[in-house]
Amino acid sequence: MGSKLKTLNRAFVAHSAAMLLAGVLFASNALADEPVRSETVKFQDLNVSSPAGVEVLYRRIHFAAKRVCAPPAGWAAPVGAATCTKDAEARAVAKVNLPQLTAYYQAKTGERTQTIAQNR
Repeated sequence: MGSKLKTLNRAFVAHSAAMLLAGVLFASNALADEPVRSETVKFQDLNVSSPAGVEVLYRRIHFAAKRVCAPPAGWAAPVGAATCTKDAEARAVAKVNLPQLTAYYQAKTGERTQTIAQNR
């Protein structure tokens, strides 16, 4: 009887583990299928060689990242919203690839970005 009980317990644990793994894979695939949100930040009107222009550009990037990572109206903020905003901001600064903006970003956040050339 004890042997049969151990076999049933093992089968239950194996089945439970398989169901948990399937749930995680389903959830990760569901999130991966969501369209990537983006927003264009225009800055032709700014003098990015001046500190004031760089500051305005950074603010535009920062608020665009917050909008892109924000949940739809009426939804609770996702746990990863702050991380999403931080990552989107870093990618945008790297994509613009202006030394003045990168320096401002690093001074403001303490974060390091990779230049586009390093990513190739």
